[in-house]
Amino acid sequence: MKNYVKTCSSIDDTRELAKRFADITKQKGCFVNLFGDIGAGKTAFVRLVAEALDIKEKVTSPSFTILNEYHTGEIPIYHFDLYRLENVGIKTITDELREYSEGKCLTFVEWAEFSQGEVPFDRIEINVTYDDDDNRCYTFTAIGESKKEIIELLNK
Repeated sequence: MKNYVKTCSSIDDTRELAKRFADITKQKGCFVNLFGDIGAGKTAFVRLVAEALDIKEKVTSPSFTILNEYHTGEIPIYHFDLYRLENVGIKTITDELREYSEGKCLTFVEWAEFSQGEVPFDRIEINVTYDDDDNRCYTFTAIGESKKEIIELLNK
């Protein structure tokens, strides 16, 4: 199975999902593209994954800084936001995205749709949507053979 879908009706549900994802990915690391409208919960999910990995720093949106780094937990987390980058900016950051995804780390990229296809790595894509009752729906998709195991483990 290449997808995993989970609807969360509370912050505790989201925290449990983030902890499961952190537990599954902390051994090998993972590159993650995050999609969703403003306010959908992309940064909140990253914050809860960081919490599950014992990150001590305050996790905030990298909207204006492009990249936030967190090194105090079980594995490093790199949190990118491509929203404010123009075409030229995307091309200059592609090498940096590769560099920050090597080794055992979690790399999250918010607004990955602005990458213009410049993120060819095997990865997990998470689409976050919400409904009228403020429930969050997280759809996880594996891109590349090496990430299918993560989806299989989430589906157990």
